Amino acid sequence: MVRGVRAAGLTIARGMIATTHVRDRADLELKVFLAGHPVPTAASEAAGHYALELARSADAATPLVVLLSGGASALLVAPAEGLTLDDKMRTTRALLGAGAAIHQLNAVRKHLSAIKGGQLAMAATGRGARVQTLAVSDVISPVEDDPGVIGSGPTSPDASSFDEALSAIAKLGVREAVPASALRILEAGAAGRRPETPKPGDPRLANARFTLIGSRRDAMRAAQAEAERRGLTTVVIDEPISGEARDTAPRVLKLARSLISGGGGAGSAGGRGYCVIASGETTVRVTGSGRGGRNQEFALALAEPLAADAGLAVSASVGTDGIDGPTDAAGGIVDSTTMARAASAGLDSPRAFLSRNDAYNFLAPLGDLVQTGPTDTNVCDLQLFLFA
Repeated sequence: MVRGVRAAGLTIARGMIATTHVRDRADLELKVFLAGHPVPTAASEAAGHYALELARSADAATPLVVLLSGGASALLVAPAEGLTLDDKMRTTRALLGAGAAIHQLNAVRKHLSAIKGGQLAMAATGRGARVQTLAVSDVISPVEDDPGVIGSGPTSPDASSFDEALSAIAKLGVREAVPASALRILEAGAAGRRPETPKPGDPRLANARFTLIGSRRDAMRAAQAEAERRGLTTVVIDEPISGEARDTAPRVLKLARSLISGGGGAGSAGGRGYCVIASGETTVRVTGSGRGGRNQEFALALAEPLAADAGLAVSASVGTDGIDGPTDAAGGIVDSTTMARAASAGLDSPRAFLSRNDAYNFLAPLGDLVQTGPTDTNVCDLQLFLFA
């Protein structure tokens, strides 16, 4: 079991223990590692080696059950032979600093690992064991809820290659920042001197099963059910929301308005208005020194557009893990009165706060922060738009 910034693994484990027949729960042992994210730590490596030990202890009579969530790429680490943890840390920092896309990051991670890219499952299936993965996903791209992307796919086949890992390093221009030992491993693999990760259709993973038990769509379904219970007509935006938070928010608001302009939607209107539901994961380009997160910036970017709304309109953006950036808030909520309330409080314009990445200090004095506390489970962010 691995516990990091988000304790999804611990939460899922408790749920599994509570709902699964266990002969004697008093004999159960939960081993918790306080690992690091997004750069791995010594605890991440200890967790990775312990997971491999468990996998190697499985057999035909003892299956391996893996409870997986986003973040496991850093929380569960076992460097490939010839590589140190420091090599992995330096490589990860170089890739993150260059703005690597998730497919580039994972291609490198998997090929510098002894556990990622299906290798954890192979440690068990090689002994005749069955492997069952239960996963919570925060993956929206390149392929939504891709088993090979969640936690770098420790129990799933890997479609990437050593060549792609080297190509990613070259395209990102970080070759000089990547340790020589890591480059040697990737080059040896590309030359066929090191084994590739198991690919789709590999018979060694025939006994590995993957089940998605939570995703952003579950969060949207729950929000839709509650909105309809309250008598609102609901509209769900299927496409995941992404892009720079402050730029994306007005576009999504415009889309939400267009979706209800014809009176469409599901549920019973009851004269109470509309609720448009979306989800995904935006980004923030940090140029200032203020406080906030992507959900707070998304919400704040809507304060001025909502002020122009003829009727009452409300919008909220929250992280489903209850944590938005390095703050105690899950996100923010704004409405068509936010600008007037901000003026009465003597606050500067939203644009000024956004330029400093300081959405928190705009929303907090107005009582417009959403503070839920950590939920220990992340399935992307949830955006809601209410129109009277």
